[in-house]
Amino acid sequence: MAVDPSMLRIDVYPTEVLRRKADPVDPGPELRAVAERMVQLMHSADGIGLAAPQVGLSWRLFVAHVPEDEQRSADAEPPSASAAPEVFVNPEIVGHDGLPEASEEGCLSLPGIHGDVYRPPIVTVRAQDLAGKTFERTASGLLARCWQHEIDHLDGVLIIDKMTQMSRLKNRSAIRQLERSRRR
Repeated sequence: MAVDPSMLRIDVYPTEVLRRKADPVDPGPELRAVAERMVQLMHSADGIGLAAPQVGLSWRLFVAHVPEDEQRSADAEPPSASAAPEVFVNPEIVGHDGLPEASEEGCLSLPGIHGDVYRPPIVTVRAQDLAGKTFERTASGLLARCWQHEIDHLDGVLIIDKMTQMSRLKNRSAIRQLERSRRR
């Protein structure tokens, strides 16, 4: 399918593609151009991750960039930040460590909605890079949380599906508002 990356925009819930399991994709020039555009969109929206379904493409692809700061480091073992934007093609979680911890998450496709989501603090992901080479990486902290959030998108799962009950209640009217505005 030919895609014009310049036409890509961040889709907002309840857009149907956000609920669909994404299809594996072959690395290549088109994928590279889409990934570059996704990084631009992610940065312009002040996000740390963006999955292809969020830009209307049912592809197993996401980009992520969790910048370093006082608490996060790309040099830690395992890293909790990334030195630059990264691209994950056909990613899958192949391992996790630690008891799930709750932390507040937001989503570029769910503007104004934030809530606590439980996730393992350390994960290992296997994916391909833009050249098709398979790699495996382990991350902790916010970087691990970001990867899990984006892989959820590739499976049609949103933070509103995983939030604690209290967070769901807190966001109920905002979620309904998004659903109503989409029907208009």
